[in-house]
Amino acid sequence: MTEVEKKRGEAEIQRWLEVGSVEIPPADVQIVTSAGRRIPVHSTVLASASPVLESMLGGSHKGGSRGREIPILGVPCDAVHAFVHSLYFSTPGAYDRCVSSTEEMIGEHGMHLLALSHAYCVGWLKRAAERALSLRLTAEGVVDVLVLSQRCDAPRLLLRCLQLLSKEFAAVEQTEAWRFLQDHDPWLELHILQFLHHAHLRLRRQARWKAEQRLYAELNEAMDCLRHICADGCGEVGPLGRLLPAHARPPCPNVVICRGLQQLIRHFAACDREKRQQHRCQRCKRLWQLLRLHASICDEVDDASCKVPLCIQFKQRMQEREGELEEEDERWRLLVKKVTSARVMSHLAKRRSQLFV
Repeated sequence: MTEVEKKRGEAEIQRWLEVGSVEIPPADVQIVTSAGRRIPVHSTVLASASPVLESMLGGSHKGGSRGREIPILGVPCDAVHAFVHSLYFSTPGAYDRCVSSTEEMIGEHGMHLLALSHAYCVGWLKRAAERALSLRLTAEGVVDVLVLSQRCDAPRLLLRCLQLLSKEFAAVEQTEAWRFLQDHDPWLELHILQFLHHAHLRLRRQARWKAEQRLYAELNEAMDCLRHICADGCGEVGPLGRLLPAHARPPCPNVVICRGLQQLIRHFAACDREKRQQHRCQRCKRLWQLLRLHASICDEVDDASCKVPLCIQFKQRMQEREGELEEEDERWRLLVKKVTSARVMSHLAKRRSQLFV
């Protein structure tokens, strides 16, 4: 069928549907179902809707002989009737007028319509059937839909089935369809189990990445609280002789982290000196690492203007060891890079929130 003939056929269908049954010509083809039911149809409609049906008709639909038959077997009669009904309403105007009844029919015979639309290359109906099946997926029928989507080349529906399997695998394992799949299609079972395994690993990686990002964000907040304590004072901890009164202090960046840092500073001041020098006190070692981390990300142009203790000393030590390549230093540089990125993202988020207030 040429493009001109297709457009003419679509125009005729549109005219038939708009004016009613008065000008509709008699059916010249019959569709035969598995139960022997015969559905009279028009060859023009079939050829315009499906290239497979067009090739089966062979071009004799131009005015050809009556009594031709097209067998559509292997599906219930109601599903074949729904398929024919969908072909008649495949034009945009007709589909818009009967969208509710057509979608209800697609939802009722979704699996059969997916198979028929794939076999006869009716693209819009295949997409509609995929959408209807994806919205009605349950643990009881997901295995059957998965097998059908794999055979009908429906990747979106297949992915949706696999996602539901990963969420409700315990319920799917109890179904008869899953036991049948285990007995008769071990390769598909292996494919499903591999997908579930990869999905589990992906969730673990995402959880680990989120935990790392939370840690870097907390370290960035700890750096802000450390500058806040050393510059302005917080609670009873602050610069010696310059601790501002409570009403004059700026707000605390994070009350919980600030309280924890104050406890570390008090402990560091009261801890046994010999034990601290031998690095046997874990709490002193933790504060020491926080001071070193601050020096690594400190962006003060004048080192003397930074109020955090030992900032200048740590910077000088890092400059002396700049040429050395040790495994511990590499890990430390990576930590500094991650915390710096978290700091930049935090500033961008604050600036964005201020713009949209």
